Amino acid sequence: MSLFKYRALDAQGAPQNGTLEARDQDAAIAALQKRGLMVLQIDAAGMGGLRRALGSGLLNGAALVSFTQQLATLLGAGQPLERSLGILLKQPGQPQTKALIERIREQVKAGKPLSVALEEEGTQFSPLYISMVRAGEAGGALESTLRQLSDYLERSQLLRGEVINALIYPAFLVVGVLGSLALLLAYVVPQFVPIFKDLGVPIPLITEVILNLGQFLSNYGLAVLAGLIALIWSMAIRMRDSQRRERRDRRILGIRVIGPLLQRIEAARLTRTLGTLLTNGVALLQALVIARQVCTNRALQAQVEQAADSVKGGGTLASAFGAQPLLPDLALQMIEVGEQAGELDTMLMKVADVFDVEAKRGIDRMLAALVPALTVVMAGMVAVIMLAIMLPLMSLTSNI
Repeated sequence: MSLFKYRALDAQGAPQNGTLEARDQDAAIAALQKRGLMVLQIDAAGMGGLRRALGSGLLNGAALVSFTQQLATLLGAGQPLERSLGILLKQPGQPQTKALIERIREQVKAGKPLSVALEEEGTQFSPLYISMVRAGEAGGALESTLRQLSDYLERSQLLRGEVINALIYPAFLVVGVLGSLALLLAYVVPQFVPIFKDLGVPIPLITEVILNLGQFLSNYGLAVLAGLIALIWSMAIRMRDSQRRERRDRRILGIRVIGPLLQRIEAARLTRTLGTLLTNGVALLQALVIARQVCTNRALQAQVEQAADSVKGGGTLASAFGAQPLLPDLALQMIEVGEQAGELDTMLMKVADVFDVEAKRGIDRMLAALVPALTVVMAGMVAVIMLAIMLPLMSLTSNI
């Protein structure tokens, strides 16, 4: 499923703008026509996964959190919505961001609800954001809803940042050591080939293998690099197929150590989204549709979609998620308890808190084990190369 941004006219000729999820562009046009809309323009939104769910326009990440917090604070201080937006407009910021806030303010000034003004900005604000604002307006609790929304966005950004930060150092370590190995094999090792031939030193098997590998990389290194780039490119193209990506993501969840950690990260993200939406009065079916976009794992996205169909047919959320247990067992048990007690929203937030902590602990453990392991492996590879070079020299000195 892909996200499309559209501009259309309704039966009265009034402009309608928004986003729509569909299998392809033709399916999106057909769905809009069934609503009685005349499509003027439709384009792929071009954003996927978590970024699309949290907000994919000028206001995203820290800027979106700041905007939401400040708006909630001003509303809590008793300022009218239009005046609050006007105050935000005077704050320092990017011209594009100010223009966005000005457009929203003009829509509100014209009498439109904030949720409608946000929706008319297309993909600038996510369906999750708009749905929560709409629910807050309906319940007369926009200020508290915005506070909960800013807390949700901040936690999501924090979890995402922790994952990225955990991968930065190992990635630099791998790239640095692989670069050093490539330099040794492609440039340093070939320098010893004529030396060993001139000296007539008997060459051990390990040295011969390393020398041949170094000679090969020296002669065909660029071709090997081009082949690797072509392989990565072809794999990236193949992964555009949704079924292939779903199968790959399902296999990843089954990998030891990595799989359980990813399950905890996805469980925290999914349950916090569902819990926040349900707490603010969004219906479960609609919450599942929105929460599906937060999942970065395609296999889990498919399970959430199936769960929505199951709930629509009268099933429980716990049984729907338990049919294909991609979430941790503890999460499934807590969801079941929450449904039985009639406190699903509260229990989902507790599940999110539990797995936020477990995910952070898992990331710290993985990082603590990964860095020394990578260091040992890379040091071992460098040691093998140096040993291969030193063995013939040691043999030569022993014969003198």
